[in-house]
Amino acid sequence: MTAGTTRTAASTSGVRRSPRDWVLVFGALFVCAWAGNQFSPLLVMYQEQDHFSASTVTAFLGIYVLGLVPALVISGAVADRVGRRPPMIAAVVAALIGSVLIAIGGLGLWVIFLGRMFSGIAVGTATAVGTTWLKELSREPFDQDADASSGARRASLAFTLGSAVGALVAGCIAQWGPWTHVLPFLLHLIVAIPFLLLILRPTETAPARTRRDAGRGRLLVASARHRRFVRIVMICCPWLFIACGLSYGYQPVLLKDAAGGLGLAYGTLLSVIALGTGAAVQPLAKRIDSVSSARGLLVSLGTLIVGIVVMIVAVTEEDLIVGVVASIVFGVGFGIGLTSGLMEVQRIAPPDELARLTGVFYAVAYIGFAMPTVLAALTPPFTTLELLLALIVFLGVSFGAIAVGSRRHLPLN
Repeated sequence: MTAGTTRTAASTSGVRRSPRDWVLVFGALFVCAWAGNQFSPLLVMYQEQDHFSASTVTAFLGIYVLGLVPALVISGAVADRVGRRPPMIAAVVAALIGSVLIAIGGLGLWVIFLGRMFSGIAVGTATAVGTTWLKELSREPFDQDADASSGARRASLAFTLGSAVGALVAGCIAQWGPWTHVLPFLLHLIVAIPFLLLILRPTETAPARTRRDAGRGRLLVASARHRRFVRIVMICCPWLFIACGLSYGYQPVLLKDAAGGLGLAYGTLLSVIALGTGAAVQPLAKRIDSVSSARGLLVSLGTLIVGIVVMIVAVTEEDLIVGVVASIVFGVGFGIGLTSGLMEVQRIAPPDELARLTGVFYAVAYIGFAMPTVLAALTPPFTTLELLLALIVFLGVSFGAIAVGSRRHLPLN
């Protein structure tokens, strides 16, 4: 029995078995994902109403990533040392601080930047720690009705639903509602504040280590060097958020003339459709995933290839309806890939590294969000069509690499 197994076994002795525990962690992850994505549809508003430059809007993304990526990496190690609850409390607090600061952004641009950084910290921490806690509560002895895939599916669902609702609420208010700079964040505060207390209730699955054990905690993750993680999972995961970036980051910009005065609403629609489809496809993702191959990841990448093809049609024909279809296809590929990727991580990581490896998975995956910025920087000298065709080629190469190693380097457990 390993040290990680011993610790997990100890943490489950005498627990209060409540199947509702996972629901509370699900909710906390949901409100943190909401905090991160509610700002996305407002970028157009800040450009049109506040006359922020394109470089300033890009900087909003950069400062968000500056908070997110270190939180993804560090919070997993902290959670393995002090338990799951303290970092999740910190994540909810960071989400609340982020919303407050952005809501009072009229005090100065630096306030919005600071708020975006706190939002990134919230999402990074909740994604690494909340996903792990949710997985641990979605199995025996905490949930007798859960199966092996329940944790990954619930974590993926919480993230995608929170992101979708955040974009939907903020985008609709920005397009048609009052107090566009304040009301979206006020509504988030109302929903998120109760979780400061609710997150105190779920069972702690990883009690704080003793001083001697805590000294063993490292930011380095041994399982991140597992051949299957390096040669299969890491090849796929950036494409998941490349799909999101193309769907509701890049596509609305390319179709803004066709959308006319409803550009903000159209961008919000594509965001909600892609993320909502990603959430709805979870039952299908469970059936597609296989413990003996990378079938789920291959289906995901194959679907994303189709998504780019449909997007090319939408952009060349300036067809808003086809753009919606592209977002649906992207959402299917994203949802299947995220669930299958998290299940691969769950099978690869030992119990005492699950939070950290989950953080590494998301840190690599979030690199994909930079793709719209890269494509915009390359246009010109290249055309949009040339760049999208190049993406199809690279995606095909990734598909081939995963297909070759699909049944190799399977975890022994």
